[in-house]
Amino acid sequence: MGRGRVQLKRIENKINRQVTFSKRKSGLLKKANEISVLCDAEVALLVFSTKGKVFEYSTDSCMERILERYERYSYAERQLDANEIEQNGSWSLEHAKLKARIEVLQRNQRHYMGEDIENLNRRELQNLEQQLDSALKHIRSRKNQLMFESISELQKKDKALQEHNNLLAKKVKEKEKAVVQQALPEQQNNCQDSSSMLLPQPMEPLNISDTYEAGSNTGREEEGNPAQHHATNALLPPWMISHLE
Repeated sequence: MGRGRVQLKRIENKINRQVTFSKRKSGLLKKANEISVLCDAEVALLVFSTKGKVFEYSTDSCMERILERYERYSYAERQLDANEIEQNGSWSLEHAKLKARIEVLQRNQRHYMGEDIENLNRRELQNLEQQLDSALKHIRSRKNQLMFESISELQKKDKALQEHNNLLAKKVKEKEKAVVQQALPEQQNNCQDSSSMLLPQPMEPLNISDTYEAGSNTGREEEGNPAQHHATNALLPPWMISHLE
């Protein structure tokens, strides 16, 4: 047999009512989360128990923003209805709407700055803390992204500079090699010139017979002039003087 249909009515047993409330509340919060994730919808859920305890769920913990959106929407609906009934009060209603909106924004701004939080209850303070944490996460994520992009750009510049330095070093080496190759033939020519200058010069042949004849012809004349004979002997090497004598 299938399960019979449960009649919806107030549960009289207090314990059973509390257990059912806890189970249905958890299921309701789960369904709200599922519809927000699956359908990309903004969901705000408020549940008050019999003891006055509040249970809430909101997409991305933005209950205030969703409620403000609902107020604007409901206010717009009421304004349309009011315009159909009375057109003269539209400007006054718009002024009141903008004034209320400005007050909400100013109050939220003061709360974000840490001001006027004495009258907030624990739940409101928790929501405010969650909003600030979410904002800080977005700020840090954006800052880290910018830092990573900056580091990547610096790494690219460093790589480009290294490649440019390597290219310059290669050009310098090629230029030095060309200078060395150009200077090598000049050094070889200079060495050849130096070696030719160091070689001994050929001596003119000495005609001994002519010297001997000249010595014999002048021997008699030198006998009468000993100074001239001594000068002549000083010009000749000793071994030739012995042969001449």
